[in-house]
Amino acid sequence: MTDASVTDNEYDAEFGDYFALLKPRVMTLVVFTAFVGLLLAPVQLHPFVGFCAILFIAVGGGASGALNMWWDADIDAVMRRTARRPVPSGRVTGNEALSIGLALSGFSVVMLGLATNWAAAALLAFTIFFYVVIYSMWLKRSTPQNIVIGGAAGAFPPVIGWMAATGSVALEPLLMFALIFLWTPPHFWALALFMRSDYDDAGVPMLTVTHGRRSTRRHILVYSVILAIFAVALGATAAGGPVYIVAAAGLNIWLLKGAWEIARRDEAMAEQDSYAVEKAFFKFSLLYLFLHFGALLVDAILRGVGLF
Repeated sequence: MTDASVTDNEYDAEFGDYFALLKPRVMTLVVFTAFVGLLLAPVQLHPFVGFCAILFIAVGGGASGALNMWWDADIDAVMRRTARRPVPSGRVTGNEALSIGLALSGFSVVMLGLATNWAAAALLAFTIFFYVVIYSMWLKRSTPQNIVIGGAAGAFPPVIGWMAATGSVALEPLLMFALIFLWTPPHFWALALFMRSDYDDAGVPMLTVTHGRRSTRRHILVYSVILAIFAVALGATAAGGPVYIVAAAGLNIWLLKGAWEIARRDEAMAEQDSYAVEKAFFKFSLLYLFLHFGALLVDAILRGVGLF
């Protein structure tokens, strides 16, 4: 990718444009899940060390976002929901995005290693590599399994947080990984159902494009069932507690209800109400992870003050 991939309508960038390169909304989820993973780890970590760990994980997540925007500037330019991003809109050049992404990648990995341990730093480095090279450069443009496999990149933060505290992995962070990993496909496939023209125009082989919407609806249901099983299973570990168990039960009943409604609809029904069910499922999925990890956080706080 080069600066030729951006539009000619370039102008001086502001701070907000460079910050947007880091995908702050995605970074919010990265920070929150990494923080919960770190907090649930069965060790006492100095608060300043913990703050540094979360900061450098966040920077690494932002670096991934900048590198993704550099590489995907051409397809971002033809998709409605991404056309106003800093690079395709011309507010930031591709070379600037690449330089920022590389610099922040190296900084975040080295600083996380110095602040905590090199196992966590190595996993952060692998996460950045996986998102940029494996997902963005390879899977996204070559296979309808792009979201399925590529979802691993967004699932690593709680594991990195846990490793930053302990230097090792355990069942709890692996189940947190599975929760995010299995959530990603139905979340994005629901979006693809009512934004299919974007992926058609950009030539991205999303499942809706390669296998059709009927198949996509079935896939959403199957993945939602598997997701619900793993979400509830997390409540049976030391990380879970009464708040999480109640939250997971309610959230996953709602998830399965929404997935079933999507699976039983056809395109005529969806077009008649402007994809209201699919849009509602997508909006719910935006809250799904935050509420699960929020419940884990509440249980951890309650345990910390000795309430159970």
